[in-house]
Amino acid sequence: MGAFDKLNLVIGPHADGALDNPYRGFSVKQAIIQYPGFCRALKEIADLHQQCLESKNYGGLLITGQTGSGKTTVLKYYQSFFPVRNEPERRVVPVLLVTTPAVPTVKNLAEAILIALGDPAASKGTAEAKTTRIYRYLKECKVEVLMIDEFQHFYDSRKVSQARNMTDWLKNLFNEAEIPVVLAGLPRAFSVIRMNPQLQRRFSSPYYLEPFGFDTKEQQKEFRAILKAVHNTLPLPSVELYEANLAQRFYFASLGLFDYVAKVIDKAVKLAGEYKLKSLTVGLFARAFAAEVWRGVPKRLNPFDQKAILRPLKK
Repeated sequence: MGAFDKLNLVIGPHADGALDNPYRGFSVKQAIIQYPGFCRALKEIADLHQQCLESKNYGGLLITGQTGSGKTTVLKYYQSFFPVRNEPERRVVPVLLVTTPAVPTVKNLAEAILIALGDPAASKGTAEAKTTRIYRYLKECKVEVLMIDEFQHFYDSRKVSQARNMTDWLKNLFNEAEIPVVLAGLPRAFSVIRMNPQLQRRFSSPYYLEPFGFDTKEQQKEFRAILKAVHNTLPLPSVELYEANLAQRFYFASLGLFDYVAKVIDKAVKLAGEYKLKSLTVGLFARAFAAEVWRGVPKRLNPFDQKAILRPLKK
């Protein structure tokens, strides 16, 4: 019996989540929507990368943004252009992407980097020993850019000593490895950078990945263009996501964060499949919002309810 067969037994053949959904596996996030802010973030990384290759300028870049703004997607998309390849004598990792551990220390971040580099003994040794191996592997694997995601975890840990150790370690990594470093995280990640004057100079101009706006005609045009691009990826007919009124409802449902747009649409598609519906409706988006974004939302505050009071849901 396969995994999906077992899951069907768990949820029951008559449950709403039955796994015979024809749209199972669909997600808006599978399609990369290259909106202007996304492309500018990519260019910031590419410029840093190019400067290193051409002039040995080992700079640093901090990309910040709210949860759901697309920071991780930017990093993964950039990395996808420089895939790992195996050569006769080495494993080449042109762009190395690492996620900061949830409870970070220099030692476990060093271990995460070694794992990403393919070190079979990543968990062994002291922080100093791991750091020495990182320098060796970075050169052997021909790493050109190091990207560290979720950097705000060093701030969230509330351990100032760990954060200071991290900034000192990162400064030394810059000096020894001679590669550019891209950090990404929530805006409070910059508080960690400010602990070290040398790092603050290297990351002096963070790039903020802004949510979509909806105040001006240009902002509305950009947001509706994104919704149109998403509309074209849908696996079944739908009301026009980019119609002016519905676009406004999507804006208030997401506050301009693409991750929430994707959550609502993905859930609506799933519901349509479960109930054998032939198209996506505004009513389905209302149900999806209540299920994925705000469980138990009053109808008057559900942006997709026809009688809703449309306003930013900031509280």
